Amino acid sequence: MKPQLLKIPYGPDHSFGVRKEMAPNINNRWHYHPEIELIHFHSGFGTQFVGDHISQFEPGDVVLVGCNLPHFWKYDEVYYNDPIDSGPYSTVIHFFENFIGERFLHLPETRHIRALLERAKRGILFKGLTANKIGGLIEKIYQADGIGKILALITCLSEIALCEEQYALSSIGFKYDFPESENKRINAIYNYSFSNFQKKIKQSEIAGIAGMTANSFCRYFKGHTGKTYSDFLTEIRIGYACKLLISNNASIKEICYESGFNNFSSFHECFKRLTGKTPQVYQKAYKNQSS
Repeated sequence: MKPQLLKIPYGPDHSFGVRKEMAPNINNRWHYHPEIELIHFHSGFGTQFVGDHISQFEPGDVVLVGCNLPHFWKYDEVYYNDPIDSGPYSTVIHFFENFIGERFLHLPETRHIRALLERAKRGILFKGLTANKIGGLIEKIYQADGIGKILALITCLSEIALCEEQYALSSIGFKYDFPESENKRINAIYNYSFSNFQKKIKQSEIAGIAGMTANSFCRYFKGHTGKTYSDFLTEIRIGYACKLLISNNASIKEICYESGFNNFSSFHECFKRLTGKTPQVYQKAYKNQSS
């Protein structure tokens, strides 16, 4: 899928951008930009795409996205139909590596920040207490003025670089060099999949959305995403199941069928393969972390 270059607006008196997003659909498309992005989610659940990584995001998560790494966050449909009025959905910071000068990252005192930004080229996820700590530092950046804003960002990056609990997102070998003409087709595939993953999607059905035969579609999708369509659909369903497990009182068997699986054994197997935990252990771990 060919990402779109996004131009980030800056004020004339600022060396980097920081803002509160008050709507869920800001930049809700597959895009990239030369700036590094640091985002803290405050409200809403949805699906995040970072390079070739797909997973669910939730309130409290923090993600650091390196320069020119394609990404987007798709909030669940309920937030478009009934947006919240109690506060922002996220706080977003965009900055260039050299926002404080060409030599900054080459100083011996900043080598840990340089290493962090190198890792960020795959995208980095922070959760739990670590994300909560970073979220507080991001808020200080937002509240600061003048040179204090720059100092607050440097402090934040320094602290993030020292965090032990950080999770790489995109795979090392991810590449995204495809013709612009493929944008509409691959986006149609993604949008249809998000709207219909809770039911069975036949290969001929999704191939028709792409305007292809079933066999041609299989080769096309694997060539453009690095995974089969079946694996892609499974990742969406498991991500949705994760969200239900932590935000819903339904039984695990009910969540299995609500997520688009028609076989509990298959659901259990796929869930453990993708998350490393059984649904029961995943749900219990989240509750223990929250208590």
